[in-house]
Amino acid sequence: MKRITALALALAATVASAPLAQAAWQPSKPIEFVVTSGPGGGTDTFARVVQSIITKHKLVEQPIVVTNKGGGSGAEGYVYGKASAGDPHKVIFGTNNEYLLPLVAKLAFKPDDLTPVAAMAMDEFLIWVNGAAPYADAKSYLEAVKAKPEGFKMGGSQSKDTDETLTKLIEGATGAKFIYVPFKGGGEAAVQLAGAHVDSNTNNPNENIGQWKAGLVKPLCVFSPERLPAGAKVTADKGWSDIPTCKEQGVPIDQFQMPRTVWLTPKAPDDAVTYYADVLAKVKDTPEWKEYIERTSQTSRFLSGKDLKTFIASDEEKNRKVFEKEGWVVK
Repeated sequence: MKRITALALALAATVASAPLAQAAWQPSKPIEFVVTSGPGGGTDTFARVVQSIITKHKLVEQPIVVTNKGGGSGAEGYVYGKASAGDPHKVIFGTNNEYLLPLVAKLAFKPDDLTPVAAMAMDEFLIWVNGAAPYADAKSYLEAVKAKPEGFKMGGSQSKDTDETLTKLIEGATGAKFIYVPFKGGGEAAVQLAGAHVDSNTNNPNENIGQWKAGLVKPLCVFSPERLPAGAKVTADKGWSDIPTCKEQGVPIDQFQMPRTVWLTPKAPDDAVTYYADVLAKVKDTPEWKEYIERTSQTSRFLSGKDLKTFIASDEEKNRKVFEKEGWVVK
């Protein structure tokens, strides 16, 4: 009996002296959502919708503040994140520009500097023309452009970015040749098209929906393998599902999308990455997120972990091919 008692006491002493199991990571102070675009842009809307859903459903105990650092096509926000290495309370919202910008410009950050957390949605892209333009479909518009090389202006967001990349893909696939006119963002590109200062743009649905409702612009086709989901009519007689795919219109580009991405700072703890990925997974299951996706005509697609890293590698490779062909890659 004495021997059993001694063994029990020794075991208890060992357990008592062992370090306590470390609790799963939780934010211990206010969280900063860093937006790599200006106020009102697609990335800004994305971050603020996520913030509002988290707050409404109390998915995080700490308060969240949103700051905009959109200078340099978003590079400002990523550099800010890099400078906060090891701080998991700064969450960076962006697109594929995190890993594409460093290909075309010498910047103070590299793609591997930041820690990928999730991709939550894919932006779709369309060819839009002015509402008074005589073109009823993409085929007739592109034939007009081919007949007058560099006689038509394609507006877009930034230089050597997503919109210009798609413009170059259109040119390569159809033989058309545009004058590309960069603006500060998709909102400005929409205004310029509505005012007939450019002939077309490749905005996503959310960026041109207001002008479409007003009859100032009209969509010709969407770069998707399938038509967009049916929903409420945008104009009196047309909704997103009424827009033909570009492939239907004879443009041999099956799909072109841009991911909405979330990142942490360099050297962020693995359990912090897991924590935020879990929170964002809960966000995408809410009715508010589904309403946001439907309202903006994005495609909901949640990626994290290995799936996200595989997607990033594939997307980077596809875009790099265009950059190399155009001579955009910095040495």
